[in-house]
Amino acid sequence: MAKVGVIGCGNISGIYFRSKKVFPISDIVACADIIPERAEAAASEYGLQAMPVADLLADPSIDIVINLTVPAAHAEVSMAVLDSGKSVYSEKPLALNTRDGRAILERAQLKGVRVGGAPDTFLGAGLQTCRKLIDDGWIGEPVAATAYMTNHGHESWHPDPEFYYQTGGGPMFDMGPYYLTALVSILGPVSRVTGSTRITFPERTITSEKKYGKKVEVEVPTHVAGVLDFASGVIGNIITSFDVWAAQLPFVEIYGTEGSLSLPDPNTFGGPVKVRRAGATEWQEIPLAYHYATNSRGLGVADMAHALRSGRKHRANGEMAFHVLEIMEAVHVASAEDRHVRLSSTCERPAAFPLGLMPGILDD
Repeated sequence: MAKVGVIGCGNISGIYFRSKKVFPISDIVACADIIPERAEAAASEYGLQAMPVADLLADPSIDIVINLTVPAAHAEVSMAVLDSGKSVYSEKPLALNTRDGRAILERAQLKGVRVGGAPDTFLGAGLQTCRKLIDDGWIGEPVAATAYMTNHGHESWHPDPEFYYQTGGGPMFDMGPYYLTALVSILGPVSRVTGSTRITFPERTITSEKKYGKKVEVEVPTHVAGVLDFASGVIGNIITSFDVWAAQLPFVEIYGTEGSLSLPDPNTFGGPVKVRRAGATEWQEIPLAYHYATNSRGLGVADMAHALRSGRKHRANGEMAFHVLEIMEAVHVASAEDRHVRLSSTCERPAAFPLGLMPGILDD
């Protein structure tokens, strides 16, 4: 069993705290937050120990720290965790740029500890079923893929939407990790990208209740379109946008020499999963072959805990999180510099889950 601490007790922390009941190997015992009252409230609700960040990092009994701070603080907090000799699992993105992301991986190697990174939705029942269908040849050799995340932004509902339009925000860095991690985990690494970006609305007006009427100056591209050349030869297209009022686009699809595969929303753990093979006249929904179809954040941390015990590679690992970060950054660079960008990083496809595991127990 791995002892786990959490830094950052915001909205998303609750699902991680509840995961300790699902995955006995990752025992969350402590939490910290820049606002002590939030840590104390979480500790009271979930039976944890609230403590200052420095005390949590100094606690020798804690093996893994989950970094749930705001994205701008991900790199700084992760580096502090690594310097304390603990493994870190960070919410997405790994960092705001590849310079900081690379430093995190180098520090972990120096310290002999591990880096993990969200999202872990690719380990859910839906995308693991898709991975098995691809591996078993249901659509033949993959040829192409598409991924679409389109909406009109967060200012109509989010209480504090400013971040999404500032450096480190934007639709690609906010939601791209879900879509790109799904594709990379199934199809393997990307070797080259190009892209186009734009800002359609240079000023946004918040209409959610807390800050109704406040104006937000947009600093980052809000419509991002990328072309991804996978090392395997697959050609991918991705659009992430905060500039679309309505659309009827699929979440993710993969097209093969013998059929097509429709993937579920990669921001979820479940289905539906649909296949339409060559010659068929309609799509066929495929039953999910794995556990974790409901919100199972914390699955990646549990897998890391199993890997620490056995010595195997954990699936939601830092190398893949960094590769996804470089893809996102490179799409923006390609647009700004009017060129293709060849990626410096690569990663292995993480191992698929074996069939037949008991709920809450992963493979060693």
